Amino acid sequence: MLNRRAFLAATSAIGFSAVLGRGAAAEEPAAGTRLIVADQSELVRNLLEASGEGDKLGFAFELPNFAGGPAIYEAIRADALDIAYVGDTPPIQARAAGTLLPIVATFTREVAQYRLTSRPGLVINKLSELKGNSVSYIEGSGRQVFLIEALNRAGLKLDDVQLVKLRIADLPDAIRSGAVDVAVLQEPHVTRLVNQVGASPVLDPEERRLLPSTSYFYARPAVLADPGKAAAIRQFIGAFVRAGRWSNDNQEAWAKHYYTDFQRIDPNDTAAILAGQSPLVFQTSVEAIPHHQKLIDILYQSGSLKERFDAAGSFVDTFDDVIAGARA
Repeated sequence: MLNRRAFLAATSAIGFSAVLGRGAAAEEPAAGTRLIVADQSELVRNLLEASGEGDKLGFAFELPNFAGGPAIYEAIRADALDIAYVGDTPPIQARAAGTLLPIVATFTREVAQYRLTSRPGLVINKLSELKGNSVSYIEGSGRQVFLIEALNRAGLKLDDVQLVKLRIADLPDAIRSGAVDVAVLQEPHVTRLVNQVGASPVLDPEERRLLPSTSYFYARPAVLADPGKAAAIRQFIGAFVRAGRWSNDNQEAWAKHYYTDFQRIDPNDTAAILAGQSPLVFQTSVEAIPHHQKLIDILYQSGSLKERFDAAGSFVDTFDDVIAGARA
């Protein structure tokens, strides 16, 4: 990893891309290039498979599956990954901890895929009713900033709820068993728990307007400095954006592939999940920076970050041209 002080000084003066060698990527990945990409809920694998884009890549790749950003962070620090699909908070927490992992691509949905979900027997009508309840808290996950913003909108602070630190993989069972009152979940777990045990999403309409659902691919700096690996990342990002466009244009086929066939969700529930989603939007670094700064500010103001930093220092624009081209 780059030295933190040297990195911050360099990026503040000339930008992340210059430090990492913008334009260093070869035209094609070298023979034998292998890209290791962290996946979550096997979303990336399924998207590339359903769209057919994965078969078009001219290099070998692996998609090990992880349960959340903290586990991915540990793997990438151990040099076991090249790039990773993560939620909106992991790059911020990594940078705050002194590990600079440049964001190479951003994709978002206007409506969040996170849902504040309460245990069976507890119905929360207003965000203000979160006060006093036990709530799952996963530092370093995108769920962290979503919860903080929910409390902000209700005029509450983290001290107003009972924070229970859990692993992401344990969240569905924690709600099912009543071990916590509220957890930040994603589909298909929300629909499953509603149908199986009578859990309930928070009913306040403001909950659906909290934050867009933003995710990133971030990378190890050493990988970006390798021309062959950088060329593979360029191709991979292009394929992922095209796959995302395919899912937007073929929503029912994508939902059947991922939710009905892979996740074994009932077709009626699949339709409900699909109805609650908004299309994927792919952003260049310049387009993504303002929202990332908002996330940093939310975490800083809540006391979850010790220092406020400039979001622009977390991005490279190395692949902006491929993102803009593939989304057109």
